[in-house]
Formats: sequence, C-alpha cells, structure tokens
Amino acid sequence: MLDWELSTLGDPLADLSYLLMHWELPASERGALGGLDLKALGIPTRDDALLLYCTSTGRSGVPNLDWYFAYNVFRLACIFQGIAGRVRDGTAANANTADAESRTPRLAKIAWDFALRAGA
Repeated sequence: MLDWELSTLGDPLADLSYLLMHWELPASERGALGGLDLKALGIPTRDDALLLYCTSTGRSGVPNLDWYFAYNVFRLACIFQGIAGRVRDGTAANANTADAESRTPRLAKIAWDFALRAGA
C-alpha cells in the first residue's frame, strides 16, 4: 500500500531519502529517530539502512543526500501546512492533527538547514 502524498513515481532516491530523513530529524518530531539510542532500541543506523539499499540496488553510494533531505522535509512542511488549513476549516479527518500548524515552521527551518548544507 502506498500513500500518494508520500511516495513518488520519479526519482527512487526521493523515496529512499524520505525514509532516511527519519534518522536525521530530531526525535521531538513524531516518528523521528534523531538523538535516540538506536543500538539500545535495536534499530539500525541510517548508514546501515543506506548500505543495505546500496547493496540491494548495486549502487556505490547516494550523493547529495542533504539536497534530498531538504526536498523531503520541505514537502512534509507543506503537507502539514495543508493539514493546518483543514484543522482551521474544521474539515480535518483526524483530531490528532491539531499540532500541524506548529510543526510547519519547525520543519521549514529544518528543510532550509538541509538546503544550506547542500550548498543553497
């Protein structure tokens, strides 16, 4: 099953980096792993996950991950902005989305930080 908002039909590295960005985002962001004791939790590192992908696909590596992270985190910020609008309008499907408005600027800043690391 695919979520149409969070998967692509283009560059497979966009989807890979969406997965990998969860290791990069601070654990204060829902579902993120940044700063957690991954070994204690039995979770592989981001580099382990990337190596598994590269081994499976025959790639020697993935260049420009920061650019992909900027793209995906900005896309996520845009999604949360849309959710915030639905919360404002009273049409949100999920009551757990009330924090969408506060997440949007945080995610936009994180995306910009990745863009700067990528050379923007």
